[in-house]
Amino acid sequence: MSDYDLVIRGGTIVDGTGGSEREGDLAIGNGKIAAIGDVGGNGAEEIDASCCIVTPGFVDIHTHYDGQCIWSEELSPSSSHGVTTVAMGNCGVGFAPCRKEDQALLINVMEGVEDIPGVVMTEGLPWDWESFPEYLDRVDAGKRDIDVAAYLPHSPLRVFVMGERGAAQEPATDNDLAKMRALAKEAIEAGALGFATSRLSIHKTADGGSIPTFDADVKELSEICSGMSDAGSGTFQIVLDAFSGWDKEYPVIEKVMAASGRPATFTLASGNDGPPRWRKVLDMIEQSRSEGHQVTAQVLPRPIGLIAGLELTVHPFVLCPSWQKIAGLPITEQVKAMRDPDLRKALLSEDFAQGHPFNELARNWDWMFPLDDPPNYAPPKETSMAGQAAARGCTPQEVAYDRILETDGNGLFLAALGNYENASLESAHEMLSHPQCVPALGDGGAHYGAICDASYSTYLLTQYVRDGNGLSFSLPEAVHMLSAKTAQAAGFHDRGVLKVGAKADINVINLDKLKLHLPEIVRDLPAGGRRLHQQATGYDATIVSGEIIRRFDQSTGARPGKLVRGAQAG
Repeated sequence: MSDYDLVIRGGTIVDGTGGSEREGDLAIGNGKIAAIGDVGGNGAEEIDASCCIVTPGFVDIHTHYDGQCIWSEELSPSSSHGVTTVAMGNCGVGFAPCRKEDQALLINVMEGVEDIPGVVMTEGLPWDWESFPEYLDRVDAGKRDIDVAAYLPHSPLRVFVMGERGAAQEPATDNDLAKMRALAKEAIEAGALGFATSRLSIHKTADGGSIPTFDADVKELSEICSGMSDAGSGTFQIVLDAFSGWDKEYPVIEKVMAASGRPATFTLASGNDGPPRWRKVLDMIEQSRSEGHQVTAQVLPRPIGLIAGLELTVHPFVLCPSWQKIAGLPITEQVKAMRDPDLRKALLSEDFAQGHPFNELARNWDWMFPLDDPPNYAPPKETSMAGQAAARGCTPQEVAYDRILETDGNGLFLAALGNYENASLESAHEMLSHPQCVPALGDGGAHYGAICDASYSTYLLTQYVRDGNGLSFSLPEAVHMLSAKTAQAAGFHDRGVLKVGAKADINVINLDKLKLHLPEIVRDLPAGGRRLHQQATGYDATIVSGEIIRRFDQSTGARPGKLVRGAQAG
């Protein structure tokens, strides 16, 4: 008879606390860590972790798996990159609460904001819930590889209470506010992690309109968050409209925290040029902390951006009028048509027609780079479309056009929209070094045709730890950021650290062999929908609640993932 369910032997243990790594074994029993150090006895299964690091499972508190967690048992790409717990419902978009007559409206919001095709949501979701607690029960009943937690999203809540008035951004009445506050309390008591919203101006519905929560009154946000106070738990997550200026936007957080007493977390990024406004935001955070408020900024460890390509949602010619002549053709036929001199001349000379803001970002030539294998997310500035055009004496459009033809339409582009200040990762590194900033914004489960950032944990370990390149974190620092620091920011105090009695969410990683692969297009969504996916090499094992869900970068088929109902005590 075995002494333990699983023993990991001879690894370098990096426990998530930020303390020094040490050599040793780790034993697991009944889904918990049973022993650490020189472990005697034997396990029913054993893993040789020599030449590997042993870390806590990683936590990503900014994802959108609200639909994928229902239609799929694997929450990839996140689970392919050592992530064992995710929080969804971010940005105030989701699928509950929802009456039957409002399903199309929520699909329109989600399709526009998160780039999930409408048919995928229509065919992939059973829509057998109305209230948010019923939605949580539906999630709880499913099987999946990793744990999920959910914020109560503002857009569905507003529409549920206000109907068309909510969708049209009309002000909430006192009666509306009372209903939303009560529903927030109900959601937290049922297991919501918190309440999430967005004020970002480029968050648009599929038909180009503003989302229901855009520019919502502070009174409304405060009342809803006071519903969390009534329940005694919950975090306020918000995407502020940095385009309106931090002096205008950050006070929204301060006012809501002051009114509700609840902690807050928000998205922070640097611009690529101009003054470093983000440093002032760090000062604002410190001021909030000095006043007794708990606030955390979420930072992507690499450039925030889009991936563009002919098979994807955006590319450099998608809104050109002449593109519409070939938009519905297979890629091979599109490329054949693009070789025609007359079409080439038209596409190179035409301006973009009006469309979704994300499309226009695919023509920011100064910050648009080729993305090849292995993917370089910190490319030299001269390799941008504008940089190459200057060297060749032609236009950036020509550089992009030629790349599409040279790769037979398969070439990808990285449109770096932020966090790449002066073509350097220095701003991202400095933000991540701040005590109140955590790595996040993987956005897994959304932006299926334009973003694939759920791999940021692998990027952080390779770019900032193993490879350094002048901007580095120690291994214990990086693991702490990816596990305990992020977990605690969301109220997950039962995970993120390797210690006896803790939940056995663990990674065994061959850091020397860890490699990030080029994003690929897969067609595994409902209705045959396509999405970007990204693989990694070097994860020898990922373990959730003591069960090995991935071995040598492949799924084992184990499905121990659960719904995490709200904040968790240590």
